[in-house]
Amino acid sequence: MGGGREFAISLDGVRDKNVMQLKKLNTVLFPVRYNDKYYADALASGDFTKLAYYSDICVGSIACRLEKKEGGAIRVYIMTLGVLAPYRGLGIGTRLLNYVLDLCLKQNIQEIYLHVQTNNDDAINFYKKFGFEITETIKNYYTNIDPPDCFVLTKFITTSQANK
Repeated sequence: MGGGREFAISLDGVRDKNVMQLKKLNTVLFPVRYNDKYYADALASGDFTKLAYYSDICVGSIACRLEKKEGGAIRVYIMTLGVLAPYRGLGIGTRLLNYVLDLCLKQNIQEIYLHVQTNNDDAINFYKKFGFEITETIKNYYTNIDPPDCFVLTKFITTSQANK
């Protein structure tokens, strides 16, 4: 390849045949064990759940759930977004999040949110760069991890906010 830092990042959908890769990533990335409903929701979300590959190695993922609000509007809940430690800082998490934000825009989904452990400054700062704001603090949200509290980070998407 030519000069500079050329590397191939590709995204792929999660299906029955590769859902084990998502399970393996989650085991390494997160202090929480996810149940069958998580994986059913991830599969049901279609394009809103993706695996990220760096030079054909599965190194990250984003898994979302689509939720119907009162009045029928859909919002997106980011269940997990993670990249293996050796591959952080290469733009993979940004690529995954931008993919989902673009999909929200195309499907006219105006709200996306997630929970973040209150001491996870890296994640909080990452999401704030994309316009997410802390909208709530929930005490004792997590069981078996310390601290058990989380922030809810929310972004409202309008057509004028695309890719900001």
